Amino acid sequence: MANMTKDDVLKKAEELGIKFIRLQFTDIFGTVKNVEITVEQLPKALDGELMFDGSSIEGFVRIEESDMYLKPDPATFTILPWTVHEGTPIAGRLICDVYTADNQPFEGCPRCALKKVIAEAEEMGYSMNAGPEPEFFLFQKDEKGFPTTKTFDKGGYFDLSPIDLGEEARRDMVLALKEMGFEIEAAHHEVAQGQHEIDFKYADALTTADNIVTFKFVVRAIALKLGLHAAFMPKPIFGIAGNGMHIHQSLFKGEQNIFFDVDAPSQLSQTALYYIGGILKHAEGITPITNPLVNSYKRLVPDFEAPVYIAWSERNRSPLIRIPARRGVGTRIEIRNPDPACNPYLALAVTLKAGLEGIRNKIEPPIPVSGNIYQMSEEELKKHYIRKLPSDLGQAMEAMQKDELIREALGDHTYYRFLNAKELEWKDYLTQVHQWEINEYLAKV
Repeated sequence: MANMTKDDVLKKAEELGIKFIRLQFTDIFGTVKNVEITVEQLPKALDGELMFDGSSIEGFVRIEESDMYLKPDPATFTILPWTVHEGTPIAGRLICDVYTADNQPFEGCPRCALKKVIAEAEEMGYSMNAGPEPEFFLFQKDEKGFPTTKTFDKGGYFDLSPIDLGEEARRDMVLALKEMGFEIEAAHHEVAQGQHEIDFKYADALTTADNIVTFKFVVRAIALKLGLHAAFMPKPIFGIAGNGMHIHQSLFKGEQNIFFDVDAPSQLSQTALYYIGGILKHAEGITPITNPLVNSYKRLVPDFEAPVYIAWSERNRSPLIRIPARRGVGTRIEIRNPDPACNPYLALAVTLKAGLEGIRNKIEPPIPVSGNIYQMSEEELKKHYIRKLPSDLGQAMEAMQKDELIREALGDHTYYRFLNAKELEWKDYLTQVHQWEINEYLAKV
C-alpha cells in the first residue's frame, strides 16, 4: 500500500467496514504505543490533528511541553486480522510520525530519525534495502496467566511435528501477517527448544523498520490467542541459543544494486567494501543500539552462533558481518549482532549512517577472515586486526559516548535520553543480588 493517499485510506476503511483505527508509534526504546479511535475520527487523524500527551511517554518531553501530534503515514494502513466481528476484521492500523506542537518533526521520534538518515543517503544517490531475520521463543504460561520459560516443544533446527509443536502457531502467525500485506519467505523451527523464525521479504529501510515493529506485535497477539507467550528477549534461557535478528542490507541506485560488481574480486564492489569498513569502524558505538539490554550481552558469547568479534567474512558465521553467497541483485551484507529487543528505526539509522560514512571517507575494511574466529588465539586476533564487541552494556555505553557518529544519527534528544536511561538500567543491574550469587556463595562464605 506504499502509494496510498488519505482518500485511499478513507475509501478502503469504508469498503472493509472498519470500525476502529489504532494509531501507532514507538518510543525511543522501540516499545509500541497506540491510541485507538473510531473510524469517524479517521479524517481528522489523517489531517494530523490528533494530539496526545508526550510527557507521559518515556524519553519524550517534559510536562511543560507535552502537547504533541500524531501524523499517520497512509502507506502503513492495514487491517488487524484477529479483531474479528461476525467473520470480518473491524480494526485497522496506521503507523504515525510524532510532531511537536509547532508542527515540526519531533527529534525524539525514532521514525523521524531514520527518515533523516535515509534522506542523507538519497542526497548521495543511494537507497537502502534491508531484510531482517527475527527469532522468538514460544513459552507456556502459568496457572495465573504469567509467562514462564517453559518451552512449548522440544524441537530443534528445521524439525517437523510432532517434535515441533509450534507448527500450528507459526502457521496462524504467517496467515495473519499475509493478510496484513507481508510477503512471507520462510517459517521454521530454530536451533533452541521452543525457538522459531519467520522470514519476510526485504524492503526499503523505512518499510522494513515498520514491518519489524508490526511483526513483533502480530506474533505476540497470535501467541496470546493461543494461550502462549511469544518472547523476543535476547537470552531467556541459559545454555541454549538466544534470539537474534540478523539484518541484511544493500544499497541501490535506481534498480541497480551497487554492492555488486561482476569484475571485482568475489564480485563485491568497492562501494560495498567501504560500506563494510564504515560499519566495522563504528561497531562498538553501534552496539548499544542494536543490543540495548543488559540481557543482550548474555547472547553475544562464543559457541551459540552469535558474533563476538568485529570482522567480516564471505563464508563463515563467526564474524560480525557475513556476505551471503547470492550475487547480482541479491548481493548484500548480513549484520549478525542485532537482536529483536532493539528499536529497528534506530538500528537501521545508525548502521546506514556508519556505512555512508565508510563510502564518503573511503574506509577500507580489513582483510576478510575465512577461519573460525572463536578458535583463534589472542596473537592471531591481533594479526588480523580483529577487535571484540563490548561484553556488557556498560562497555557498550562507554563506546557509544566516544562515537560522535551515533549522536549525529540519533539526534541530541534521543541520544541523551537513551544514554541516561541505559546508564540507570546498568547501575540498577550492577547493584542487584542475583540468584547465581546466592547459589554460589551463600553456603560457602
